[in-house]
Amino acid sequence: MAAILNHTIVWCSDKARSAAFLGDVLGLPPAQPFSHFLVHALANGVSMDFMEKEGAIARQHYAFLVSEDEFDQGFTLIRERGLTYWADPAREKPGEINRHWGGRGVYFEDPDGHFLELITKPYGATEDL
Repeated sequence: MAAILNHTIVWCSDKARSAAFLGDVLGLPPAQPFSHFLVHALANGVSMDFMEKEGAIARQHYAFLVSEDEFDQGFTLIRERGLTYWADPAREKPGEINRHWGGRGVYFEDPDGHFLELITKPYGATEDL
């Protein structure tokens, strides 16, 4: 089977706020409405479909492969907004970025606590770090 991810639903407390946050960090045009969603289409054809729900939000992790320039723009925005960021998913290295596989990576939270990640190189084998 050659399944390809088409879209994912991002549960949030305020879809306009959450979609705008992601759009700002990734330098995307405004999200487009579709039914009860606000949708960001990504460069690989996968979409992030923001949907509001009441109550607790189950936090998820979303990693984005970006260019060096896009990383710079996103990381600048993260710092300008005073967001806490980490070099690692365990959150043991606050205020740092990683340089895995010759690239750069950073973790940070969106307004609902989803754990977002920007990377400039796809991750490889641990022994190659």
